[in-house]
Amino acid sequence: MKHKLHLIALLLVSLLSTTLMATEEDDQVHQAATILNRFRSMPEGQIPRHIMRDAKGLAILSVVKGGFIFSGKYGKGVVVTRGRKGWAGPSFIRTTGIGFGPQVGGQVTDVVLVLNTKEAVRAFTSGTTAQLGGALSVAAGPIGRAAEAGVTDRAAIYAYSLNKGLFAGASLEGTVITARGDANARYYKQQVTPASILSGKVSSPRRSSELIASL
Repeated sequence: MKHKLHLIALLLVSLLSTTLMATEEDDQVHQAATILNRFRSMPEGQIPRHIMRDAKGLAILSVVKGGFIFSGKYGKGVVVTRGRKGWAGPSFIRTTGIGFGPQVGGQVTDVVLVLNTKEAVRAFTSGTTAQLGGALSVAAGPIGRAAEAGVTDRAAIYAYSLNKGLFAGASLEGTVITARGDANARYYKQQVTPASILSGKVSSPRRSSELIASL
């Protein structure tokens, strides 16, 4: 009896330790999986299957935006890429940006950026800063009949979003996305570059299995 109670106590301590060890990065990886599943549960806003099938990578973020006339936004998330052996990552990113125009209110937005080209993937693996717009074209991702008809001239990045709250006039043009080296080091427990993570040279931890399974 005492032996069984001892084993139960050890199990409870192990479970409690695992819970306490959960990090901000673990939460972000879980949030990324939740966002993808949320898109799938909304047929009218679902990312078309052929868009996902042809994607070379995905950036998944939760972005907070707010302002009056001038606006600001800040968010965190992850990026994953598709290789010959399947999905690689996650690598952690943050986004910042400012805007000007008829904007008022506050909003939390779940964003999925579909990386359609090798150039788009390179922008996220460089380990520096990627700016959406300009050479790295970004467009609202097709849904419904437009998606079923197929698109021959793809933007480098397709953007999909789900909003919570109230906001008007938001745009991804000019959004700056930066790699988070500190978060990558904590998650992988070593100094790693986005390139080594997203090329598959660094194996994805078991803790990312929920996200990989949702892709």
